[in-house]
Amino acid sequence: MAYLKSVIFSVCFFMLLFLNEKVQAQEVEPKLNLQEMSLTIDSINNKLQENYIFPEVADKMVQGLNNNLTKGRYKSLVNPSEFARQLTTDLQSISHDKHLRIVYDPRVIAAEKNAVTKEDRKVLEGEWMMEMKRSNFGFQEIKILEGNIAYLDLREFIDTKYAGETAVAAMNFVSNADALIIDLRNNGGGSPSMIQLLTSYFFSAEPVHLNNFYFRPTNETTQTWTLPYVPGLRRPDMDLYVLTSNKTFSAAEEFSYNLKNLKRATLIGEKTGGGAHPTGSVIATNKFFVRVPKGRAINPITHTNWEGTGVSPHIEVSSDQAMKTAHARALENLKKKDE
Repeated sequence: MAYLKSVIFSVCFFMLLFLNEKVQAQEVEPKLNLQEMSLTIDSINNKLQENYIFPEVADKMVQGLNNNLTKGRYKSLVNPSEFARQLTTDLQSISHDKHLRIVYDPRVIAAEKNAVTKEDRKVLEGEWMMEMKRSNFGFQEIKILEGNIAYLDLREFIDTKYAGETAVAAMNFVSNADALIIDLRNNGGGSPSMIQLLTSYFFSAEPVHLNNFYFRPTNETTQTWTLPYVPGLRRPDMDLYVLTSNKTFSAAEEFSYNLKNLKRATLIGEKTGGGAHPTGSVIATNKFFVRVPKGRAINPITHTNWEGTGVSPHIEVSSDQAMKTAHARALENLKKKDE
């Protein structure tokens, strides 16, 4: 999932997309004609110019799509999913923004448009909640390793509105450990609110400035800080290790980047994917929507972010060796403390 701060759709939209993938894959997709392609590209261009974080890059992307359309490079892409994938490739080749993508899913768009009442939205949110519960809100595994070192495999940063209780339970479970390894090697992102909650457990009650976000559509800059209160025990003294891979992306990168620059954790593994733009979804047509990055992170320490560069670990090893390396390093450091 993508890194969400301001979205046009409700969060239910994204889970509806997940729920419909298997159904859609089994159906015969209706062929596109040139008029539909032209109208789709025109709408996508409008959404990019209205929302994309860098207006000058949006203009280049618009020009690129229009040139390709004029030259007939899309006329053979009558399959809508293939058309969406090609548009995504073309847009990313110009923007180099991995958050940006075009998605074909008329079922999800129709469901979103038809959810006009509070009751409708409750039904959609209920479906999403069921799926989140099945994945335990991203908290895949938690255990205590040799040496009283805790291990947490976190696959997604789900908004605390839904995942807060599970997160608190996880942090309380590890609160008596001497060190903690957080595994983000398979984490593709999520919500800044979960970053804020989890990070707060690793600092004292005195607020710590984590990040800033600038949003182009509203021309506003917001800040995130650690929370003054968390349920359970804070562990600012706990040794902390974060495992990364080239699949670690978006919010998982922010979590890693924040802790690295605050000198609060040791990162072990591979350089991360490089996506620092908060993203929302905008309907382009009844068949296509745009995942458009409309903001950017501005770290208060570095005054920049990890977009396009990724987050470099302190100890660079292959992702499959990261866990072994982290455990060994944790045991070694705890032994030194006891000497």
